[in-house]
Amino acid sequence: MSLLEVRGLRAGYGIVEVLFGIDLDVDAGELVVVLGANGSGKTTTLRAISGMIAGRGEVTFDGSALIGRRPDQIVGAGIAHVPQGRGTINDLTVLENLRIGAWTRRDGDVDTDIEQWCTTFPRLGERRDQAAGSMSGGEQQMLAIARAFMSRPRLLLLDEPSLGLAPLVTAEVFARLREITTSTGTAVLLVEQNANLALDFAGRAYVLEAGEIVAAGPASQLRHDETVRKAYLGI
Repeated sequence: MSLLEVRGLRAGYGIVEVLFGIDLDVDAGELVVVLGANGSGKTTTLRAISGMIAGRGEVTFDGSALIGRRPDQIVGAGIAHVPQGRGTINDLTVLENLRIGAWTRRDGDVDTDIEQWCTTFPRLGERRDQAAGSMSGGEQQMLAIARAFMSRPRLLLLDEPSLGLAPLVTAEVFARLREITTSTGTAVLLVEQNANLALDFAGRAYVLEAGEIVAAGPASQLRHDETVRKAYLGI
């Protein structure tokens, strides 16, 4: 059994359906990417898994059903979601944002974890008392990732982390993310439009088109599949 299993997931907004019965899996510690053009349903997939929008079908995490559960219950189960646009609370400081990331926890190690993430991302430590909204886009993305890890998730849902970032900053964020996931064993389900970057990062990939999975397999295989490259990846 995979850590995350999605079967026949359908979701949308009001009367507009966006996902038409998708299936995907993420194993413990695995890095998986969902690729696709704008409007293909990538963000909707993550929102439905994390409980931000209602979904139909079957979504199980470590054997427990997620459909119908509130977002806070899903965070408590071990899934953290970094939404598109980062989702940091701009008026709060770095430290306050990090504390919010740990709000479902009941242990006494929150301060220890804050110091760990300020060491992992030194710029967060340097700006710990600074309002999140006054930081650069790259720094805010680092804060969003660190805040998500404050809940000590087993699975991280990550939506377009490269959006709006300069190439060098994007490379730094992904390099640090790989180090973190390797050291913690956290699984990642990544949504990303930068196909080259995503396929270098992930071990396995799904390609989503118009709300349906049209290709799936090892990232290296999809990278070299000429049909997939031209039709869906733009590389």
